[in-house]
Amino acid sequence: MAGITDAPFRELAWRFGAGYVVSEMVSAKSDLWNTDKSRLRRQRVAGARPFVVQIAGGDPETIAEGASRHWRSGAEIIDINFGCPAKKVCRKAAGSQLLKDEKLVARIARAAVRAVPVPVTVKMRTGWSLELKNGARIARILEGEGIAAIVVHGRTRACRFKGTAEYDTVAEIKSTLSIPVFANGDINSQENAQAVLNYTRADGVMIGRAALGAPWLLGQIASGCSSEPSIEEKLGIMLEHVASLNRFYGDPGVRIARKHVQWYLTRMKHDPLEENLREELRVFNKLEDASAQLAHLLALGGKKAA
Repeated sequence: MAGITDAPFRELAWRFGAGYVVSEMVSAKSDLWNTDKSRLRRQRVAGARPFVVQIAGGDPETIAEGASRHWRSGAEIIDINFGCPAKKVCRKAAGSQLLKDEKLVARIARAAVRAVPVPVTVKMRTGWSLELKNGARIARILEGEGIAAIVVHGRTRACRFKGTAEYDTVAEIKSTLSIPVFANGDINSQENAQAVLNYTRADGVMIGRAALGAPWLLGQIASGCSSEPSIEEKLGIMLEHVASLNRFYGDPGVRIARKHVQWYLTRMKHDPLEENLREELRVFNKLEDASAQLAHLLALGGKKAA
């Protein structure tokens, strides 16, 4: 979710009732600390507590230094990413690439826990591959090293995002650990979330891709309410989101806003009588400045209200 769950997105999700939001994944390397990308990705959302920063790296010392640096800058929880399957992350011996080396996972977890006085959590997968589904063993190692909670995505690294998530491994991990375990993967509705919780006995769920274009979804699931915002409400949220992105990023926000608008459109595809609206919104991707984007969305909102 790096490049997606930035401060503007998390601010919306928090306002709509999400119980917990995590920063975009950032490298633990000290030489990247002052880059614009790192600075923006670790921005906190006003009022959202705890402030959770997710870091990635493949070296215990680097992870320890990164964790300490973020803690000194205000992080209240440090989350280590052992789950990202992206090739550019795994090529750097980080993310889910580490699941192949259980001893290194232990050393990284131990170093992070010793480096900071705040909880350290982990996002992981069910294992490296279907042949090496070692997630339950790794989870026990992490608990033994002092990790405070674990999120388990129901796929292996080799699966990436193909096929469907499985929750048997999540249930097994939950049954053997005393720390909180959260289920993740293919959870896209309140009903689906409840079914996963019932099956795995997990302490909660974490939502990722299903919230794209729907920052209200997390609050729906948290509250147990499945009522969907109206088209007018969705357009208002989308307008607010685009304005926030443009304020946050400046000129690059114009490009970043395009992918979010496309996700909102995808979420609206089943709403009745919206084909013309979608056609007009596609024009959005051709607009080159923030004022034109906002004017276009305001005009569309006015047409819908009329």
